[in-house]
Amino acid sequence: MRTPITGSTPRKHWQNKRAISEEMKSAGTINDGAFGVMLKRYARFCVVGATGVAVDMGIIDLLADPSMLGWNLTLSKVIAAEIAIFNNFIWNDVWTFRGLTRSGNIRVTRLARLGKFNLICVAGISLSVLLLNGQVYWLKINVYLANFVSIVLVSVWNFLMNLRFGWNGAKD
Repeated sequence: MRTPITGSTPRKHWQNKRAISEEMKSAGTINDGAFGVMLKRYARFCVVGATGVAVDMGIIDLLADPSMLGWNLTLSKVIAAEIAIFNNFIWNDVWTFRGLTRSGNIRVTRLARLGKFNLICVAGISLSVLLLNGQVYWLKINVYLANFVSIVLVSVWNFLMNLRFGWNGAKD
């Protein structure tokens, strides 16, 4: 059966689409290659991180604001950060890194990933503080610019560490 516009068969049309897709991949586009998949996962990781910021801000407002509960700021921040980390873990587990876990005892492997995720995030916070202080006090960079640079660098570090040790590590 030939299509009226192109005069080609549906099979040839599909083969042409596939050939064009392969050409795009080889030309360096990030269509469906490994880099493209990783970039998509990183974008999801960043979206999840943004939800974590919202959760953190909401919890710290609830706990520390004098018109709300009025708790100690440090205690409020620790609680808010842990709740945000748990939020981020759940969303990363079901969305960002979906399909990278091995089968088996789901509760045990998920709990192990949660522990690794939490450790990586705490290490990331420490790294962020070091980067921020180094940029502000040694390099004399504006605090807000330095904080932004720290956030970007640590988000990449967190993503790669979690990909390797939290989710891909579960497949080893």
